[in-house]
Amino acid sequence: MPRAALFQMTTGIDPVANAAAIVDAIAQAKAGGAAMLFTPEMSGLLDRDRKRAAGSIVREEDDRVLLAVREGAAREGVWVALGSLAVAREDGRWANRAFVIDDTGAIAARYDKMHMFDVDLATGEFWRESNAYAAGESVATVETPLGRLGLAICYDIRFPALFEALGQALCDLIAIPAAFTVPTGAAHWHLLQRARAVEASAYVLAAAQVGRHEDGRATYGHSLAIDPWGEVLLDMGGEAPGIGFAEIEPARIAEVRSQLPSLANRRAIAN
Repeated sequence: MPRAALFQMTTGIDPVANAAAIVDAIAQAKAGGAAMLFTPEMSGLLDRDRKRAAGSIVREEDDRVLLAVREGAAREGVWVALGSLAVAREDGRWANRAFVIDDTGAIAARYDKMHMFDVDLATGEFWRESNAYAAGESVATVETPLGRLGLAICYDIRFPALFEALGQALCDLIAIPAAFTVPTGAAHWHLLQRARAVEASAYVLAAAQVGRHEDGRATYGHSLAIDPWGEVLLDMGGEAPGIGFAEIEPARIAEVRSQLPSLANRRAIAN
């Protein structure tokens, strides 16, 4: 039975240190028998000071974190769903981009986050992701050793149409890497992740940022692995970074889809 590893991180403002942490996690995933490692949103750099961050956000071919992860994946023979990196686009804007890297170090898939986190929270926190980042436009899926994987990032989880598309693509798993705030995480994290697994009749693997970060923010943690019935297989808690493992059972997907064939029964709804 294939095994997935989730890396819960407290990413900081130094890409070199963050890259070293991910490379070490790849080795831990290999040692733990995992075929694939999943990392959180913004694994390479988490810095709300955009002026300071700008010096580290480069085009993907120049990104030191991406290069280090590709080399680590090839060295260990492990696939990596690199939750996302901030990368510079040709038009001068930034993308919040997920990568799937195969066990030879090749990039097997890319996905740019579609939904920008532009919110004002009751706690006084406010975020304007669209001020710097351009939204993606395409759904992405890729065949992996764990099955067909669909890609999403953090705030995407609140938009069911994306997950309907991933469900219709018959994804076996969906990666939802995140850097959830503590207030929104406490209210909605588990609820939304379980709902997306049930809707798509697929495993959800949600590697998350956790704790107090160098840029002053706090993130919720609770990296999750959820099966297609909505059962939580792994919850890494909200206190510390680390590695967790979950078994992916292909037969479980078929079992759930035979019991509740919601994907097959779905009908288009006219406006």
